[in-house]
Amino acid sequence: MPTRRPPAGHGVPGLAARALAAKAIDGVLGQDLALEDAFDAATLEPRDLALARMIAGVSMRRYGSIGAILDQLLTKGMPRKSGPLEAILITAAAQILFLDVPDRAAVDLAVRLARQDDRAQAFSGLANAVLRKISAGREEFVATLAPEADTPSWLYQRWSAQYGPATAAAMSAAQRVEPSLDLSVKADAAGWAERLGGRLLPSGSVRLAHNGPVRALEGYDAGEWWVQDAAAALPARLLGEVAGLRVADLCAAPGGKTAQLAAAGARVTAVDRSEARLKRLSENLARLKLEAEVITADLLGWRADPFDAVLLDAPCSATGTIRRHPDVAWSKSARDIGAVADLQRRMLGRMAPLVKAGGLLVYCTCSLEKEEGEDQIARFLAGNQDFALEPVTPAEISDIAGAITPEGYLRTLPSLLPDPEPVLAGMDGFFAAKLRRKG
Repeated sequence: MPTRRPPAGHGVPGLAARALAAKAIDGVLGQDLALEDAFDAATLEPRDLALARMIAGVSMRRYGSIGAILDQLLTKGMPRKSGPLEAILITAAAQILFLDVPDRAAVDLAVRLARQDDRAQAFSGLANAVLRKISAGREEFVATLAPEADTPSWLYQRWSAQYGPATAAAMSAAQRVEPSLDLSVKADAAGWAERLGGRLLPSGSVRLAHNGPVRALEGYDAGEWWVQDAAAALPARLLGEVAGLRVADLCAAPGGKTAQLAAAGARVTAVDRSEARLKRLSENLARLKLEAEVITADLLGWRADPFDAVLLDAPCSATGTIRRHPDVAWSKSARDIGAVADLQRRMLGRMAPLVKAGGLLVYCTCSLEKEEGEDQIARFLAGNQDFALEPVTPAEISDIAGAITPEGYLRTLPSLLPDPEPVLAGMDGFFAAKLRRKG
């Protein structure tokens, strides 16, 4: 009878966390999975789970830099049919180069992981040699990295063309840093900022330098707040005073904007095509003690009586969320932008009849790409003469510097909200436009 190997991490402190981090990176690179997919069913102790998330996050945030260094050392390229070797090397290099982890532990545990895999075990000696070279030459390797190395070249070129080289460089730098935790609070945001040891942002969000379990924070079980990036909280505010109004939140999951609108007194109809994501939305509403009508439907075929206001958070390339989801940078291509822009165009066309005369349509995406923002609205207005652009005002977004374009659109960038402490700086990239139906 063949001998079964013990599970990865069995009896070796820290190995289980490294195994999970490598599995997450391997899923992104080899199976086109989202980084978070590997953590959803994880059963590690909270401390190991947090370490695995940190290693995997840094591995993806610095994936371009790490790849450039590995290319220098692996002159013949990554060995073929080596299984998770690439992910093991990437996660170990991330620890050596960018995390406060003893080099010896990073190297030793990586070699152990390689030996435990039937495909990678033949290359465990190679892994040991490469990682020791990275450890010995760490300062030299880091000194030679290009500032834009951790943004795919096609994306960096787009940003340089649209925003200018200096802003592109600032956005790329912002996305290298693990972001803070932002909360939207039902009431007394200043008080909750003090209780949680955070700070109150100008927009009303509470920002924490926190990387532990969210459920452990005071106020979670009581439903006093929900997790929502400061930029993601702005589009719902553009609807103005919504108390008593019928408001549709379209593509609503995971539900941050639904919660905002319900907390503000709106009669909210939340619509999304994903039943699983809407289940999470409903669970969050129950925790927050808020109510909304929740509907599972494909928006391209959904019909309803017109609403006082409609918020469409359209599917997008999500390039504005790279600081929180660094795998997005390496799982997207320019082709994806064209495909999703076509879907946005069709959705916008379908939404127009859902807005009452005199009502407001807010269109938003968490994309930094012009085709998914400014170009969409120009095309929509050209084909819908009964709608007019209503410029965003500084007061609506609490005077966040640089967040309103000359045309009157909301356009947040990862480099906005600077702070001396990098972890407390920045916000997701969002685009939003206010469209008033005439009459």
